Amino acid sequence: MPQDALSELSQPGTLRVGINLGNILLVTGTSPAGEPEGVAPDMAATLADRLGVAPAYVTYATPGEVADAAARDEWDIALIAVEPKRAEVIAFCNPYCEIEATYLVPADSPFQSVGDVDAPGVRIAVSDRAAYDLYLSRTLKYAELHRAQGLPGAFKLFVDEELDALAGLVPALKENAESLPGSRVLEGRYTSVLQAFGTRPQCTALHAAAQQFIAEAVDSGLVARLIEKHGVTGKLRVAARP
Repeated sequence: MPQDALSELSQPGTLRVGINLGNILLVTGTSPAGEPEGVAPDMAATLADRLGVAPAYVTYATPGEVADAAARDEWDIALIAVEPKRAEVIAFCNPYCEIEATYLVPADSPFQSVGDVDAPGVRIAVSDRAAYDLYLSRTLKYAELHRAQGLPGAFKLFVDEELDALAGLVPALKENAESLPGSRVLEGRYTSVLQAFGTRPQCTALHAAAQQFIAEAVDSGLVARLIEKHGVTGKLRVAARP
């Protein structure tokens, strides 16, 4: 299987890795050489080592840009959240970790639970094309989504336009709440964002190799160790095996 997977790489000897810099839990820093550091880059580097090739990081500001690049053959594997819309162009492996998503609401908000937010006239700020944006686009019945570029852009929109809620990942929302006195992160979740490896659909051998690696990484405790190593314990959870 490794040899079959290697034959599917566009650049022999190199595993091109699509990395979403917008996820500050999975990419927590930059090396002196300018390469991304964090759980996601380490997972990709370990897979590359397993295949006997070198990783080459191809970075993007948002997950939507990572998904768009699939059609342009810019990466061999990508590390972004599993989402049905993205699965039209990306073959996802089983997830290796997950992050809960909920809402931040202002101090005077009447909302007490996640379910309260989906009501007529409610305006929600969200990071454009994030996994939870795509999820809410499918599931909200009444509330309106107002999109901005990235998490900082969505928070600024939420504050500047005095919107009713900010959709996001729990750890990031808790940080936002610290800079907005009286605001609250609602208990519960509307979804859990599953993070995974994805390949281009035609790369079936590479997909199988990545799938096997993720199963071993979860079972061996590697994912848990990387979460601890990069200081995101309590923010990321190891995904359950299917």
